Amino acid sequence: MTISISQLCKTYNPDSDFPVHAVKNVDLTVEQGEFVAIMGPSGSGKTTLLNMIGGIDSPSSGSVHIDDCDICQLDEKTLIAFRRDHIGFIFQDYSLLPVLTALENVEFVMQLQGHDEATCRQRAGELLAQVGLATQQHKRPGKLSGGQQQRVAVARALAPRPRFVMADEPTANLDAKSTAELLDIMQQLNEKEGTTFIFSTHDPRVIKRAKRVIVFEDGQLKEDRRQ
Repeated sequence: MTISISQLCKTYNPDSDFPVHAVKNVDLTVEQGEFVAIMGPSGSGKTTLLNMIGGIDSPSSGSVHIDDCDICQLDEKTLIAFRRDHIGFIFQDYSLLPVLTALENVEFVMQLQGHDEATCRQRAGELLAQVGLATQQHKRPGKLSGGQQQRVAVARALAPRPRFVMADEPTANLDAKSTAELLDIMQQLNEKEGTTFIFSTHDPRVIKRAKRVIVFEDGQLKEDRRQ
């Protein structure tokens, strides 16, 4: 699957005296299996760009094609199903459901997909073991450290077998050891399973690992390099 972005724009408060042009006329293509970092300072528009690529936010104009499907033209119900089945999200604040255990959080999206209980339980357990949380799976988020919660968030994002994972500042709240371990996990999944990762970040530790770095500034793509 290929993500192809054409003339993508996002303007907040367009009818006010002070509109905010968060993203301006961006053209970008990301192929299946890439490991991409979108970097830039706070307020540069990189998170807005990531949210539009993932279908969380709607553009003011332009298109986001995933293969032949322009997700900007999908109705809400179809878009929700498309995101559920093809795109995983890792948020800076983890966004775990506090009343569910780590295992139940990972199972949740698979349950929405209609998988049976045994299938959900088996895959969730395997993923939590893969991210080093086999012994923590029955704890709720409040009983886990920040690094452990972020690992649960990674496992949850991967549970429905998405083709793309969007990660918004996934290491912002983590120490050096947790960051290195988390990036190791993501890199292995990228290399072994071909999962595409797109990061929004200004963390040099993430940027160093990326195979492609896109520099974003004032809502525009300033540089696109492979490394």
